[in-house]
Amino acid sequence: MKKILFTCFAFCLISLTFAQKTTKAIKVTYQRSSNGKIIPNQDPLFLYTSKDLSLITTEKIIQQKADFPFEQTFVAFDSKTISQLANLKAGKSILNHDAEALGKQKFELTDETKKILNFTCKKAITTVNSNKIEIWYTNELGLKGGPSVLGQDLGLVLETIRNGNSSMTATKIENLKTIPAILTLPKVSEVDQLTYKDLLWKSRFVNISVFDKEQIHFVGDAKSNDSIFRYASGTVIVRKVKFPEIKKGSSVYVDVTQQSNGDAYDRTGSVFMIPMDKKSSFLDGLKNGVNTLPVYENGNGKKYQGVVATNEYTPLLELMRFFTPFGVKHFNYLQQKNKVWQDSVFYRQDISSLQPKLSNQEVYIGMFIGNYDAGGHKASLNISIHQGEDNNRKGDFILPLFNTVNVMEMAGQEYATMFDNEKGLEMTFDAPEGYKNFKLSYTTTGHGGWDNGDEFLQKKNSILIDGKEVFGFTPWRTDCGSYRLSNPASGNFGSGLSSSDLSRSNWCPGTTTNPNLIDLGNLSPGKHTIRVSIPLGKPEGTSSSAWNVSGFLIGER
Repeated sequence: MKKILFTCFAFCLISLTFAQKTTKAIKVTYQRSSNGKIIPNQDPLFLYTSKDLSLITTEKIIQQKADFPFEQTFVAFDSKTISQLANLKAGKSILNHDAEALGKQKFELTDETKKILNFTCKKAITTVNSNKIEIWYTNELGLKGGPSVLGQDLGLVLETIRNGNSSMTATKIENLKTIPAILTLPKVSEVDQLTYKDLLWKSRFVNISVFDKEQIHFVGDAKSNDSIFRYASGTVIVRKVKFPEIKKGSSVYVDVTQQSNGDAYDRTGSVFMIPMDKKSSFLDGLKNGVNTLPVYENGNGKKYQGVVATNEYTPLLELMRFFTPFGVKHFNYLQQKNKVWQDSVFYRQDISSLQPKLSNQEVYIGMFIGNYDAGGHKASLNISIHQGEDNNRKGDFILPLFNTVNVMEMAGQEYATMFDNEKGLEMTFDAPEGYKNFKLSYTTTGHGGWDNGDEFLQKKNSILIDGKEVFGFTPWRTDCGSYRLSNPASGNFGSGLSSSDLSRSNWCPGTTTNPNLIDLGNLSPGKHTIRVSIPLGKPEGTSSSAWNVSGFLIGER
């Protein structure tokens, strides 16, 4: 009997020794779940690990089916170095090393144990960015690693649980008799951590730089060049831009960075596209003078150039309305105790609904900042495209209807005072056949910068379709004081308030103005009338009020 027991013990010892000698590495497959349910259609996560090095990757990466950019993580156990490998695009990879992060990990080790894939696992707890992370690891395989960088040095991590509801659990462990070729750090460009993060972030989307620190100012001899056209004494800049195909579900953003270059005042700004789909366009007015644009009249005796769509003309399609603060950057020398002025103002807005007008198109994009200053402003404009970020329904049809922002203000375009007449702004449009769920994107701001001007008065805006009011609201911003640090040249009053603090008609110095998305329902195909009605304040002396409104129709198939 003793001989038999000895023989069995020897056999087990030999088998164990053989396994240790032949198992150079292992491959662990992990599965994600949320609230106890397996996440469908996931890309399985793989861990390859040996005595010296581990690699976190995925099935699609191994099969060369992963979309760019993608990342893989290596951990060198001897040096305790985490190396991040990013494949930005075909033939372009970067590598970053961090020799400190692994050693800085702190855990609360517990006495709790449980079985995972028949291995006894111990539990460790840590906190990352206010998230409680449970790490279940085993030391029975003699190897280390895990599905993330957390706990890699504790042992082999077979499960991580975040906040008790999001899990990554090992489902299979495979012995590998040789160390796979992928379990080797590649020789690619090495960069510091900030550069790595920046290049990886930028590779995730398409960025179109339209303007870079361009001066928008008032001068008589504003010069255009081969790529940037200047109009209205330099207060309007325009560039032709080619957009790639924008896939369904993508998000599109426009952003502007602005500084004062001499102008101290809060000014209207607008980013716009110039539609070229009809016989005449706003570009004709920019090139040949405002009086070449079609005129809108409503009986009040004034002529408003280029503000509504006609059979032969499409008005500007506004991408973003913004307002400059009082003198940010240029007037930062106007010091006040405990106030540190901002260096610039950054405006960013989602314009995903305009995809049908941008996708795979070459269009004229412009920017306007109204001012009468030779130094004016400096501004940059970017448009970025992000795939697969937005689940909201996008329109399939866009029809610009009206835009009363007098972009050619410094070249004589009339201010939007048509609302002093009961008719206000009224026009007809055609709703196309085959579309439904129509919406109106409507942007409005009131102007008239004195006590009784509409800039500081609450005025109802009414939208009527075919004579029936479909939407009415009073546009008003009460948060203007939040942007005080962008307004160094804002005037101060005896009340203790600054001009930039005051509530305004849907705008603040240093902010964007959000459009209102108004449901119009299923408009019948054919002609409809739209009217915008606002009770415009009366002029006082040389001061008068105006309302800058723009709107476009959105339809779904």
